[in-house]
Amino acid sequence: MKIIGITGWSGAGKTSLIVKLIPELRARGLTVSTLKHAHHGFDVDVPGKDSHMHRTAGATEVLVSSGRRFALMHELNGEAEWSLPRLLGKLNPVDLVLVEGFKRYPHPKIEVYRVANGKPMLHPGDASIRAVAADCPLPEAGRTVYHIDDLTGLAEAVLSLSEPAGSVFAELG
Repeated sequence: MKIIGITGWSGAGKTSLIVKLIPELRARGLTVSTLKHAHHGFDVDVPGKDSHMHRTAGATEVLVSSGRRFALMHELNGEAEWSLPRLLGKLNPVDLVLVEGFKRYPHPKIEVYRVANGKPMLHPGDASIRAVAADCPLPEAGRTVYHIDDLTGLAEAVLSLSEPAGSVFAELG
């Protein structure tokens, strides 16, 4: 299972890029999963529904299943946030995992940069950022820059820059 991160400041367009890349990569015959970091408390179930009542009653895990999908919710109950390698271990094997967020980890990443966002570029201070998807030329980037709408080029970059998760995180344990 290979991984690559899509990183950047909030509002840069990370999710929009991932949503466009998934069909492009699937059209090439790849199985693709995503793993997204959320900075705030979030909920995937609805108050009043059985799954929500199970979780709020104190269940550590609630798995909801239907003929179309299943979702597993795990309450940390004061436990530290899980690491990226541990979370990756919860996924079924696929060809590629697109990781949104988790910018402090050493996995290869593509930075999403938009001038209008008004934020500084991340890549000058992060050697794990191997390429940039931007809405403007960045001749000073020191790495390949793709236009944010160049899905063919960005899909090729994802394929060439992604690395096996096991080798990326081997030193972390």
